[in-house]
Amino acid sequence: MGEPQMRSRVLEAVTDSALRELDLHKLFEVLLLQVRELFVVDTVTVMLADTGGEQLVTTAAAGLEEEVFQGVRVPVGTGFSGQVAQRRRPLQIDHVDESTVSSPLLWQRGLRVLLGVPMVAHGELTGVLHVGRTDYRPFTDEDVDLLQLVADRLATAAHAHRSRSARAAAAILQESLLPSRLPTTEGWQMAARYVPGTDSGVGGDWYDVFHLPGGRIGLVIGDVVGNGLAAAIVMGRLRSALRAYALEFPDPAEVLGKLDRKASHFERHTMATVAYAVIDPAASRLEFALAGHLPPVLAVPGRPAAFVDAPVGPPIGYDLAVTGRTGADVEVPEGALVALYTDGLVERRGQDLDERLELLRRAVAPMPAEAACVRVMAELVGDQAAPDDIALLTVRHNPAA
Repeated sequence: MGEPQMRSRVLEAVTDSALRELDLHKLFEVLLLQVRELFVVDTVTVMLADTGGEQLVTTAAAGLEEEVFQGVRVPVGTGFSGQVAQRRRPLQIDHVDESTVSSPLLWQRGLRVLLGVPMVAHGELTGVLHVGRTDYRPFTDEDVDLLQLVADRLATAAHAHRSRSARAAAAILQESLLPSRLPTTEGWQMAARYVPGTDSGVGGDWYDVFHLPGGRIGLVIGDVVGNGLAAAIVMGRLRSALRAYALEFPDPAEVLGKLDRKASHFERHTMATVAYAVIDPAASRLEFALAGHLPPVLAVPGRPAAFVDAPVGPPIGYDLAVTGRTGADVEVPEGALVALYTDGLVERRGQDLDERLELLRRAVAPMPAEAACVRVMAELVGDQAAPDDIALLTVRHNPAA
């Protein structure tokens, strides 16, 4: 097949509109079979980068299906495929053994020549596409260019699939971790809102309410830096860890200190702001600690609402609180309401944060918890979609009948 004819057939294959109707694995199957025929090769393999971008995982193959069945993985930077991924440029080798490739299946298959090209979409490495021959026919520069066209098409499809899957998984995970029903406690009323941002889709914002020993109530609101599935996963881990520490340690500042140590050690590239509070119904007091989080608003009957005066420690992660963490406490008399929130409620591009905070302060009033949520969301969100996630939690100490 001449080069012009070859290029024409490859372009026809990668631009076929019928491919848009296929799911990712079927698209891989169709294109890999076409590549095997067009390039006259014995093997065609797609290795996708894992979510951390540190390993390549064999995902689809034609002629070397056992790599898929056996779950072959290659660290980025190691072996033939790992070098293609690390350098993000094509690589051809004509000596296939343990000194040049990581997977024994390649030389056991009798391959003599390998050509690999990177799969990159939107500046992100999605994987590596490589082809192999059992004879010593080298690949031409034209082969390299045409295989890269195929890799670009596969990369775009893989990136879109991963984005859709990650968004759906993050939404499901977040929904499963947010309380479906807030616990009821005599004399106390609670309500909440969670709205995913239009820019982030879904991310690491969360709120939580739970009963603690001694009749106390734990309240949490937090925001993991980042968005998407990665942030939602970290949020889930922090949520579970905080609940566990809350059962063991009564002091909110100590709980956040333990959470910080855990996150700094096990979630090394994570940062989150968290407000953790404990209500003691018998004493009508709220004890709390802030890790880089905006302070709650307290509205007491007969007084203007105000931000609670308390020390704001560093965010969770990166061992920032080297001098320890401190908390505060405040009285919550009958009829009073406390509002905890994430920064997505008050931060807007091009708008002054202090003005937005003042708008929030004026919106919070000593009213039923659900009515307070309605009022705050109406005043600060209204009919304009927020770019970032919003979490809001209101707690009211019911007045005596």
